[in-house]
Amino acid sequence: MLYPFTFRPIFKERVWGGRALERLYRKPLPPKVPIGESWEISDRSGDVSVIANGPLAGKDLRWLMEHHERELLGDAKSANGRFPLLIKILDAQEKLSLQVHPPAHKAAELRGEPKTEAWYIADAAPGAELYVGLKRGVTRAQFEKKIQTGDVAECFHRVPVRAGDTMFLPSGRVHAIGAGLVIFEIQQNSDTTYRVFDWNRVGLDGKPRELHVEQSLASIDFNDFEPALVPGEFTEKNKIKRRRLAMNPLFQIEEFRAVSGSSITIGSGRPRIVAAVMGELLVRGGSLEVPLSAGQFCLVPAALKDVSLTAKTSATFLLATAG
Repeated sequence: MLYPFTFRPIFKERVWGGRALERLYRKPLPPKVPIGESWEISDRSGDVSVIANGPLAGKDLRWLMEHHERELLGDAKSANGRFPLLIKILDAQEKLSLQVHPPAHKAAELRGEPKTEAWYIADAAPGAELYVGLKRGVTRAQFEKKIQTGDVAECFHRVPVRAGDTMFLPSGRVHAIGAGLVIFEIQQNSDTTYRVFDWNRVGLDGKPRELHVEQSLASIDFNDFEPALVPGEFTEKNKIKRRRLAMNPLFQIEEFRAVSGSSITIGSGRPRIVAAVMGELLVRGGSLEVPLSAGQFCLVPAALKDVSLTAKTSATFLLATAG
C-alpha cells in the first residue's frame, strides 16, 4: 500500500527570511512576507505534513504514523510516537539569533527537547559564514560577561561557507546562520531553541524577541571549540560520486553527485528521505514513480525494497536515513 511520499511544504514567516525559495525552487510562497523556513517533512503538533501525491494524497504524516508505523519506520525509533526527523529549507537573508539547543542530559530538566541537526549549504552569497562553536580558549565567565556587554558574538567561531559545504551540530553546540544562506536542515524531531543574543533587533510584532540566557548557559558545551566543516572526500562508482556527511544514532546523511542516466538502488529497513539539491531525479518504488526537482523531498518508507534513484539530468541529491 505504501509508496514514496511527497508532501505539501509548510511556510514559516520569519523576521530574517526572504523570497529565495520562490526564486531558487519555485515554491508557492504567500505574497509580500519574508519566509524563512519551509517545513518539508514534519510530524509536529500543529505542523503536520500533508501527503501531496498518489492514492493517499490529502492524508498526513500523523495518519501514516498512526496506521502504518511499522511499515514506515521499520527498525528506526520514533520520537515519542512521532516521525523521528524534521526536514526544512531555511532562507536566511539576515543573520539568525545566536542560539543553542539543549543536550539530551539537560533537556528534561529545562523542559525542552534535545535537537541535533545538520546543515547542508544549498546556496551562499559571497562572503557568507556560519557562527558555530566557541573561539578556542573562551571560558564560561568570559562568555557571560560578553552577554552583559552585548558583545557575545565575539566569542563565536566563524566559518566561511559556500554551496556544498556541510556542518554537523550536536545538541549543546552554540550556533547561528549568517546572512545570505539557503540551507537544507535535517534534524531530530524537536523545536526547542534557546536564544543567547538577537542582534538587538525586533521581531515581526515590533517588539524585541525573547532571550533565554539562563537556559542557554545551562545547555552550552563550553569545551566545544572551533568545529570544522564535514570533510569533502568523495568516492566514485558507476558514474556516481558519494560522500558521507553525518553518521550518528539519530540519522545518517550521504551526498550524491550523479551524471544524467545514472542510477542507484537504496536499501530498506529504515525510512529514507531523498532531497534534490540540483537537477532532476526519478524515484521508483512500490507502484509509483516520483519525479523530484531541486528543492523537493521524498520520504521512502522502510518497508519498500529495491527503490531506485535515477538522475534524469546531472543531479546532486542527499539521502538521509533515520536512526
